[in-house]
Amino acid sequence: MKWQISELFGMSVYSDKAVFLGKVEDVVLDVTNKKISGLALSNVNKDVIDTKNYLGVIIPYRIVKEVGDIIIVRHIPGAFKVAGEPLFGE
Repeated sequence: MKWQISELFGMSVYSDKAVFLGKVEDVVLDVTNKKISGLALSNVNKDVIDTKNYLGVIIPYRIVKEVGDIIIVRHIPGAFKVAGEPLFGE
């Protein structure tokens, strides 16, 4: 399936556990390998992602499972907060 990169902007991103993560603010490109390397999210759900006072977060494109009306990413154990406590990087 082909689509324009600009179609990703503003799309909602959910985990495959049906948890809202944020909205696509920008796309990170790997121009050497001619592929998308990440999605920059804004309006991040701070209940599940610890942004450490940054405005957003970049998620690797390799965890994207589906792109349609929304973007679904693979859940990675330890990457998201559980019960308000960050599990990754602390």
